[in-house]
Amino acid sequence: KMSEHEEIDEGFYSRQLYVLGREAMQRMGEANILIAGMRGLGVEVAHNVILSGVKSVTVQDEGQVLWEHLSSQFFLREADLGQNRAECSLPRLASLNPRVQVSAHTGPLHEDMLMQYQVVVLTDSTLEEQKRLGNHCHSHGIRFIVVDTRGLCGQLFCDFGEEFIVLDRDGETPMTAMINYITKGNPGLVSCLDEENHGFQDGHKVSFSEVRGMAELNTMGPQEIKVISGHSFSIGDTSGFTETGHGGVATEVKQPSTITFKPLEEALMDPELLVMTDYGKKARHQTLHLAFQGLHMFVQKEHRLPKPTSQADAAVLLGMVRGLNASAQLETLDEDVVLLLARTARGDLAPLNAFMGGVAAQEVLKACSGKFKPLIQWLYFDALECLPKDDGSRYDGQIAVFGSKFQERLGKLKYFLVGAGAIGCELLKNFALMGLGAGEGGHITVTDMDSIERSNLNRQFLFRSKDIGKMKSSVAAEAVREMNPSVNITAHQNRLDPESERVYDRSFFRGLDGVVAALDNVEARVHLDKLCVLHQRPMLEGGTLGTKGHTLVVVPHLTESYGQPKADTEGAIPLCTLKNFPHRIEHTLQWARDQFEGWFKHVPENVNLFLRDPGFVERTLGRGEAEALEVLGGVFGALRDGGAQGHRPTCWEDCVHWARCRWESLFSHELRQLLHCFPADQLTTSGLPFWSGTKRCPRPLTFDQKEPHMQYIVAAANLYAHIYGIAGTRDRAAIRVTLRDTPVPAFVPSSRLSDSATALRPLRRPGLTWCSLIVCSLYEQDDDSNFHMDYITAASNLRAENYDITTADRLQSKRIAGRIIPAIATTTAAVAGLMCLELYKLVQGHREVSSYRASFLNLAVDYFVLSYPSSPASFTVSQRSPPPDHLSISQTVHHCDDKSPFRVSRRRLARRVS
Repeated sequence: KMSEHEEIDEGFYSRQLYVLGREAMQRMGEANILIAGMRGLGVEVAHNVILSGVKSVTVQDEGQVLWEHLSSQFFLREADLGQNRAECSLPRLASLNPRVQVSAHTGPLHEDMLMQYQVVVLTDSTLEEQKRLGNHCHSHGIRFIVVDTRGLCGQLFCDFGEEFIVLDRDGETPMTAMINYITKGNPGLVSCLDEENHGFQDGHKVSFSEVRGMAELNTMGPQEIKVISGHSFSIGDTSGFTETGHGGVATEVKQPSTITFKPLEEALMDPELLVMTDYGKKARHQTLHLAFQGLHMFVQKEHRLPKPTSQADAAVLLGMVRGLNASAQLETLDEDVVLLLARTARGDLAPLNAFMGGVAAQEVLKACSGKFKPLIQWLYFDALECLPKDDGSRYDGQIAVFGSKFQERLGKLKYFLVGAGAIGCELLKNFALMGLGAGEGGHITVTDMDSIERSNLNRQFLFRSKDIGKMKSSVAAEAVREMNPSVNITAHQNRLDPESERVYDRSFFRGLDGVVAALDNVEARVHLDKLCVLHQRPMLEGGTLGTKGHTLVVVPHLTESYGQPKADTEGAIPLCTLKNFPHRIEHTLQWARDQFEGWFKHVPENVNLFLRDPGFVERTLGRGEAEALEVLGGVFGALRDGGAQGHRPTCWEDCVHWARCRWESLFSHELRQLLHCFPADQLTTSGLPFWSGTKRCPRPLTFDQKEPHMQYIVAAANLYAHIYGIAGTRDRAAIRVTLRDTPVPAFVPSSRLSDSATALRPLRRPGLTWCSLIVCSLYEQDDDSNFHMDYITAASNLRAENYDITTADRLQSKRIAGRIIPAIATTTAAVAGLMCLELYKLVQGHREVSSYRASFLNLAVDYFVLSYPSSPASFTVSQRSPPPDHLSISQTVHHCDDKSPFRVSRRRLARRVS
């Protein structure tokens, strides 16, 4: 079995690790994948799978590069015309992820060669080949996937064999419940604290941890439960345990499940079409199942796809599908859909390939990892609502669907893309393939103020290792120019906020045809939405969270705007919980992050303000005694040397001494003081134990030079040394020698509150000898050399030990403390594809809400909801009728009365004017 430390590069895969987990990625790292067909759809599947980190990928194609392929295959260039598609794609695919072996096969597919692969994916293949290879894969335990796109319609099929084991159906974090008490009995009753419903269901299995009293439960393994209420459930016989249990945590244990798949030939006749993507098209997937079979029959007979303008071809296809329906006996065969498929089947659209390729790639990852519920077994998707000649151009695949006038209009558009991260990269790729802004007068402006980091490379596929440290927007723009030299694009590095409105002003927005938001925070989306409302411009918006994603289209006067964010107080942790009563690892990590920010960022910032600003002290004193004591105490302590009741270091040994004293204070003395004030047997005024429920009685630690004790000392000492420009070291042996000579103050309990006014008196300028500015540490979680995560992980886990909370590893700690959004390339590609399908509709100026789609998807469980966007209220923020210039107040009032459903209050206006 592979070594997780050697095979999983956490710096590269960090965001994906939060989605899939270490064990799933280890299984993926042993999988060999074959992807047949290197047109637009095949390369979409391949690039997502390669970025994910499987062992190897072989791309197969016998065909040559044609003009029409350039409208959807982003790793082909005009210079590749006439050459083999797989060979031309190989070097660019291989550069995506050096950890994955990528090879090309240019010959035909035969059964013997499939035996070396765990997953086989077919794109752009005949039905006969699908059946032949599908039967072989089914009988030999090889996971088999077929994915196709024709114009605006897509098809996906999965066969993972007779007994496919799913280890984690949905990938959601296991549910947990805080325990109040557990009774002795048969069955035993588990009562949970009333913070919220436990969420468990009958038959779920849970494990117990941190239970006191009935400690046997902590080592018994998963127990099946029966739900009694939202706050209680029963388990097995607990009557033989030593005593009643109290406290602790019950955690859901996910159980494996087995799924049986049919081979393709059998599934064609008995499709079990369970997955619907668009609830406005309830029977559409049944018609498409027959229509795709009919299309294969047409190609077998005519050796070509139907011509876009040929009514005869459309009639032939319809006749074939009617013949299939004679056996299938569909209640409703949507013949209009069949005719539209005939009209558009020659089309090859980048957005649809991106969506279907992202979904199919996620099925590949499920097949080789056992993570998430696979598709059972068919999925059909169409965007025929996008609809309203062939002259040898790179956009022929798109012209086959929409026509050359549409292509000309698309090239002349001016669009503003905000964000060049994961979704931004996928959008720019789609824009380049579509030809957006590639005509006379057309233009794309992209802005992103971030630079490229190593953790970006796993899903922001326009970037490579050589680009680390460069600005995202500039590198992305250059990649777009390489894909399509005709695209006119300008890169900015501006943050979108009120300050940048001097750049993105009225004149800028008036020159735009639309705006696309590829942002990772709600505040920026809301600000961009306000600008689009103000300047009457449509906006496309999309986002992802692991395997979940959403898209939204905002059309002035037609759909609702993005709107104001709802106040988010759900994740806020009460200060008293952080300070004295933590009971979850999230609490200790937030506390550790606060400690880091306080000592290594806020104190240095305040010191530098003090040194620069003579009025700093007086201003701080005006903010109240308690705050002034905290701020000035930190400032003067950081500037006074050790002999003047300060802690300014002069050498490395002083930094180690400071770190050791901080350890003693945080993890021993402060807890001893808390227990001095509230002993373990303390009762409340009601006679109940003070330390009960979520209040856990703390346990002061004793320093022993083991981990994570030493990890804290090493990280804290080096961070403190960095502030003062003192050279540090990771040499633990040398640090242990220094620690032996470090005096540690004894604990002296205090029985009275400190007097802020008295404590403030000595905090004055005299006695300070330091006059140089010191260095602030800005939290950066993805740099493993800067000690930031070392400090936070160690401090959090030590505090967790204080309160008997299960500790967290570094990766989990980084996600929680850094509030990292889990991300994976497959979801990003799918979301960007859906956004660009909506762009087709905006370009054509569709004016019916029913033409547009807002979407939500979860690739983990193949959940898709496409629905009409909400219509706006009768009077919206988009509706404006500014009065003409030089009107009097009275004339302005009359104008407002005439142009809006509201009436101006003359009385209030008179008061304001007076």
